[in-house]
Amino acid sequence: MPITKGYRALVDEAMAQVKTYSVADALQRLGQPGVQVVDIRDVRELQAEGTVPGSFHAPRCMLEFWVDPASPYHKKIFADEAKQFVLFCGAGWRSALAAKTLQDMGMTNVAHIDGGFGEWVKQGGPTETLDQRKAKKPA
Repeated sequence: MPITKGYRALVDEAMAQVKTYSVADALQRLGQPGVQVVDIRDVRELQAEGTVPGSFHAPRCMLEFWVDPASPYHKKIFADEAKQFVLFCGAGWRSALAAKTLQDMGMTNVAHIDGGFGEWVKQGGPTETLDQRKAKKPA
């Protein structure tokens, strides 16, 4: 069966429909009480590369289930309608698709970071390893 719409077309459509922040924009919002940065990468990517301090890990494969209050997998963090959720992945493609999906689900408080974690690191954004994150948490 031939592919009639490739990944690039899907990503381009999503990019045209979702709010996109540059790394500089995202850095200005990092740590603000009304903003939750969300890392949608696979846990193996986090283990290998680290993540953004203060981000919440919601793997792309579970995102819709964690966001939907009717789902048995719902995570309360996503019920806060006063927060803006800023998603990121490795390069900004998955996060654009994910932000569009969340918008399709009815969320209006979602955006993503252009260039993803790769661009974040390239521009000197702060990072932490998972071990560093675990060490911060109270026992």
